Amino acid sequence: MQSDAPMTRWPSWVYGVGDEPDPRFSLANERTFLAWVRTGLAFVTAGLGIAALAHFAPETGSRFIVSSVVMLCCGVVCGFTGFGRWARNERAMRLGAPLIRPSVLPMLSVILLLIAGLAAFTLLG
Repeated sequence: MQSDAPMTRWPSWVYGVGDEPDPRFSLANERTFLAWVRTGLAFVTAGLGIAALAHFAPETGSRFIVSSVVMLCCGVVCGFTGFGRWARNERAMRLGAPLIRPSVLPMLSVILLLIAGLAAFTLLG
């Protein structure tokens, strides 16, 4: 049974425009968002693990702390980026516009490579 009450979905700037896209595309967009969240959680977990290592290696602890903070920041960036990408892509699908380009991916990849290099330098040096 359908209701005559207006549908209120959040965020309204996403759902309040255009036409409903094919549910498969919306669900794929949601899975991509969840992948961003998982990646963010992995960064946060790695950051916390690295911070724990700082207690066991006082002579290199500052490098561990720097790496930890960077990893935690990457986790936060992944969370916000995932939500932003989901919302803008959902809106674009509703309006029939092109999907957004992945602007944060290269930055996160470079940061991850730098952290891996710093970890290798710390462990081998």
